[in-house]
This record gives sequence, structure tokens and C-alpha cells, in this order.
Amino acid sequence: MSGIHDFTLASARDALKARKISAVELTNAHIDAIERLDGQLNSFITRTPDQAREAAKASDDALAKGEGGSLCGIPLGIKDLFCTNGVRTTAASKILGNFVPPYESTVTANLLKDGAVFLGKLNLDEFAMGSANLTSAFGPVENPWKRRDSDAKLVPGGSSGGSAAAVAAGLVLGATGTDTGGSIRQPAAFTGIAGIKPTYGRCSRFGTIAFASSLDQAGPMARNLQDCAILLESMAGFDPRDSTSVDTPVPHYEAALKRGVKGLRVGIPKEYHVEGMPAEIEALWQQGMNWLRDAGAQIVEVSLPHTKYGLPTYYIAALAEASSNLARYDGVRFGERVSAPTLDGLYEASRAAGFGDEVKRRILIGTHVLSSGYYDAYYLRAQKVRTLIQQDFLKAFENVDVLLTPTAPSGAFAQDEKPSDPVQMYLNDVFTVPASMAGVPALSVPAGLDARGVPLGLQLIGKFFDEETLIAAGHTIEQAAAFHHRPTIHAGVSA
Repeated sequence: MSGIHDFTLASARDALKARKISAVELTNAHIDAIERLDGQLNSFITRTPDQAREAAKASDDALAKGEGGSLCGIPLGIKDLFCTNGVRTTAASKILGNFVPPYESTVTANLLKDGAVFLGKLNLDEFAMGSANLTSAFGPVENPWKRRDSDAKLVPGGSSGGSAAAVAAGLVLGATGTDTGGSIRQPAAFTGIAGIKPTYGRCSRFGTIAFASSLDQAGPMARNLQDCAILLESMAGFDPRDSTSVDTPVPHYEAALKRGVKGLRVGIPKEYHVEGMPAEIEALWQQGMNWLRDAGAQIVEVSLPHTKYGLPTYYIAALAEASSNLARYDGVRFGERVSAPTLDGLYEASRAAGFGDEVKRRILIGTHVLSSGYYDAYYLRAQKVRTLIQQDFLKAFENVDVLLTPTAPSGAFAQDEKPSDPVQMYLNDVFTVPASMAGVPALSVPAGLDARGVPLGLQLIGKFFDEETLIAAGHTIEQAAAFHHRPTIHAGVSA
């Protein structure tokens, strides 16, 4: 049955419609792969095989009648940050360990409406706070890739590490992710897959457990950009239940793959040449420029002068919002409750037992920057700098159509190589955070391997609501890079 795991989402969709394979067959193959491999990867928190089989049978019935949506019969994984009606949703935290939502998030409802089959809920950093998927209350996720010279367990990136690992290992044909400061793009780069962070407001946040409300954005993760384009078209759309959702038409993203880049102006931000960046990252970036130039694009150097303030600004603004958003987990209304003789004691005991160390750290920092005497010095100033960062992008886009940068400053590192200083870990997001602060769309595509055989990605950043141009440019890089490598742990590889 290993041939089934050669399907991309697009080719599986076409095979299902041509009745060359059944949805039940496709779903069972992926359920078998999960049972075989996920004990090692730990990419799933909750598996839903029985529901998946029922949905697959319904998909086959629809396809037999010539009906069914764009994702009819396609097996997907859902990051465990999206509420799913009747299915446990934990945000990878003890405090929500037994939470079963009575409603569906808009993004997952859109996917279900188009016929997707959900195989379960995917692991992540707790409340999406992390860059390595090491902070989950349900244990770390292992990257299915291995270095050529070592059997060390590598991180898959974060926070959407479970989504990235499951896609890369062939356990699902696609997955949902969320991106607050790079949490789709960085894990996509670490695992050799594609991922898109759409424009802020393109996908509804309703039913998505919040980290930082002004930054969180759902997006697709899949083997390639064609698969991501199909998913994004289903996920996106206006939602009156989300006040930040933007009422603008959703394009047919898949068509953008054929556009090419002839005449496209590609900006290279000079500030992204950071000190200490590995030579192989610089070389890959230069290779990306050459690929786009050879395809007819024009390469233009641009300046984003406030880039150096991106990370500190992000970690003030995002953590302030996290402190506010996570105040609702008090042990009273829902989630874990630890009894105590007083109400204050109940709050303290429930939150102490329910939150992990990284979440506590971020709540403390966020509460501090919002506190009396520090609000103006930190939070207000960060908001002003955020405006300047956005203006940098708007000014650059007066002269170019997209920006090309590395996705991450390195390939995946080993789980035991995690920096002891949390701030060092935050540096993983140095290239992804500025686009998040500005709210503009961005994507990552796999473009090569490092010297030890681990994937490296290139990032493209675009204008507001112009994901199509990003997809066109990204597909050009995909074709030139011809990245067909597979990880060591993969559903299509015999044990």
C-alpha cells in the first residue's frame, strides 16, 4: 500500500474524482501509517480513526453521485488549537486537557464543508508558545528527518510542529497551522514542506484558541504550494463572528501556480544579512535570487530599517496579549480545576498546575509590560515601533512585488541542543516575525539541504491580500529547487 503515500493532496483529489482510489482506502492507509509511526513522532494528541472512516465512507457516497467539495475524501490533520465540535481540544496544555468544545471553529467548518476527512488533532507547543515543539504538555514532537551523521532526535520547529511532522512523514495529506510570529513558516522549513501564513484577516480566528489576537493567523501546511493553495482557498473567507476578518473575495489560488514571475520585482532586504548567519543559509538565499532571476524576475535591494527591532517588539506585544488572553483560564469556567480553601487560592493552584514553564514565563513578562508604570515604557512604545515596521514594508512594496529572505537562521537542531537561555530560542523567529508584525502574507518553501542533510527553506513576503503573487513566485522556486527528498521516517518507507 506504500504507493498511496506517494500522493500529494492534489493528485489524491484527482484520483478520488476519477475513482482510481476510494476515500476509505486512502483514509485507512493514513490511519495505518499513524498507528505505525506516530508512537515515535508524537505528532498527534488525539486520534479520531472511527470518525475518519465514517467521513470517508460519506465521501465515497458523494463522489459516486458526482458530488463532493474540493477536499472530498482528503485526509487532514488539525492543529489542536482549532476547536472541533465533540472532539477534545487541548492547546497542548494540561489546563485544557479534558476540554471538549460544543462548537466548530470557522476554519475547520470550512474544511468539513468542502468534504475533508479529519484524522485527529495535532501536537503543538503549549498555547502555540515555542519554536521547537518542546513545550507541549503531551510531550515533544520528533522531526521525521535525521542528520546524515547522527541518530539524534531533531525538533520539527514550532509552534505547529505536530502539523509539520505529520505532513512531512506522510501521515496526512495536509494540515492546518497557525502563525503568530513564524509558527507555520519555521516548522515548514525545518521539515522540508510548504506553509503559508496568509494576510492577517484572510482566515477567521473564530474558534481558534488565542495566543496574541492581533497576530494569530491560520494557514495551510502541505507537501507543496499547490496543495497549500487548495487548502487556503477552502480555509479563507469572511466571517462576521470575527471582528478582524476582512470581507474580500477569495481567489482561486491554484490558478496562480501558472503565472510565472516574468517581470516580477523581487526585493532583497539588506537588514536580513544578520551577523553570524551560516554561510550555507547565505548561499541558499543567493541561489533563490538566481532561480528567480533566471525565470525572468528582477532582483532589487531594499531596506527595512526597523527590522532589528522586530523581535523585541514582538515579544512585548505578543506576550502582553497572551497575558490578557490566558487570564480566562482560572479553573472556574472550564479547564483544569485544583481545589483550594479560597477563590484566590483556587486561581493560583489551578494556573500553577495547568500551565507549563514557558507559558508561565510569557504570562509574567506580558503582565509586567502592561503593569502601571511600565505600560508606556514597553507596550505603548512597542505598538509605535510596530507601526514603523509596517510602514517599512509598505514603502518597500512601492518598488517591489515580493521580498525574498531565508525562513530560519539554521536547519533543525537536536532536542538536546535547545539553548538554556529562552531568549536564544526566540532568535529562531528573527526572519519570520517582521512580516507577522506588519500583518502581510508570507510563505516558506523547501529549497535544499544543509551539509548534514537537513532541510532548509526560503521565505517570500508579499503585499496585503496578494497571496497569489507569493504562490506564483514560490512555485518558481519549487520547480527550480526540485526538492524531492524524503525524511528518514516516512509512511512510504518500509520498516
